[in-house]
Amino acid sequence: MLINEDIKLDYSDVLIRPKRSTMSSRGEVRLQRTHRFLWSKKKWTGIPIMSANMDTVGTPSMHKVLSKHKLITCPAKHHLKKNSNEFKTGQPNICWFGGIDDISKLSKANSGFIGLDVANGYTIKFVDSVKKLRDKCPNATIAAGNVVTADMTQELILAGADIVKVGIGPGSVCTTRIKTGIGYPQLSAVIECADAAHGLNAHIIADGGCTSSGDIVKAFAGGADFVMIGGMLAGHDECDGEAEDGVMKFYGMASESAMTRHSNHNDYRGTEGKTVEVEYRGKADDTIKDILSGIRSACTYVGANKLKDLSKCTTFVRVNNTHNTIFGNE
Repeated sequence: MLINEDIKLDYSDVLIRPKRSTMSSRGEVRLQRTHRFLWSKKKWTGIPIMSANMDTVGTPSMHKVLSKHKLITCPAKHHLKKNSNEFKTGQPNICWFGGIDDISKLSKANSGFIGLDVANGYTIKFVDSVKKLRDKCPNATIAAGNVVTADMTQELILAGADIVKVGIGPGSVCTTRIKTGIGYPQLSAVIECADAAHGLNAHIIADGGCTSSGDIVKAFAGGADFVMIGGMLAGHDECDGEAEDGVMKFYGMASESAMTRHSNHNDYRGTEGKTVEVEYRGKADDTIKDILSGIRSACTYVGANKLKDLSKCTTFVRVNNTHNTIFGNE
C-alpha cells in the first residue's frame, strides 16, 4: 500500500488569473485548431469539442447542430451496430467509438476518427486491442481510453493510439468513484496525461467533469487537445427521448437504464452509472453558442487570441485552501 501525498486537483479547485491583454473583443478569438496526428499523419481542423458517445446525446440530430459549429459528434455505440447510415459518412467531424469486440465494424467506418472506448483502459487485453485496431487500420486516426495517468497514456500511444481519452469517474452520471473507490481528480489527470502525450507528439481528450463553459476552459488551459461533454448537451430537442413535465432523462452508459436498453446484464457486473432528470433546455444551438462565447471570453481575459495559446497564457489559482497557491506559466 502506498500513499501519494502530492496535491491533485479538480476543475472546481482552481480559477484562472486574468492578465493584461491587448485584445479589444472576444470576436478576435480563433477557436478552431488544426491537429496533425502521430500515427495516421492526417490533419484535422475544427473546434475541438466533442459530444459524448452516450445514448441521449450521441444522436443524428445532435450531429447536425454540432457540425454547423464545426464540433465533433461521437455517436452512441448502438448506432455503430444498427443505424450508422443516419450519420453523414465520410464526415471529418465524426468519431465512431466501439468496444474491443467492435474492431471489425470500426475498421469499416468512414469517418474522421475511430476509437476504442472502455471503462478500464488499464488491462493488457485493451492495449492488445489498440494494437490490433492499428494493424487493421494503419491510416486511421485512432482514439483510445479511458485512463488517467501518464504511464498508461504513453503505453496506449505506443500501442497505436493517436489520441488518448482521459477520465475515470468525473462524469455527472458516473458512479465509478463511489462504487469502486477508483479515480483521479480530472484537472490533474488532464495536465499529467497531456504532458505525457505531447512529449510523444500525440493528443488527449479530456472526458467528463465539465458542468459549465468555465470547466471546458480549464480543461483546454490544462493542456487538453479535445474536450468531451455529455451532461452539458443533455435536455435538448436533439437528444434521445421526450420532455415530460419540463424534464428529460439523462443516464450513464453503465447505468441500469443503459444496461436494460442494450440487454447488457450479466451475473458479475453491476451498475456504475445512474439515471437523472435534467431540465428541458430547448434547442442545442443556443447552448453551444453560449459555450463558445464563454471560451472566447476566457481567452480575452488572459490575452490568448487563439485557443491554441490558452494553456501558455494560463496561471491557475487554487481556491480550495485557506492559503491560495498560484501555479502556471507566468
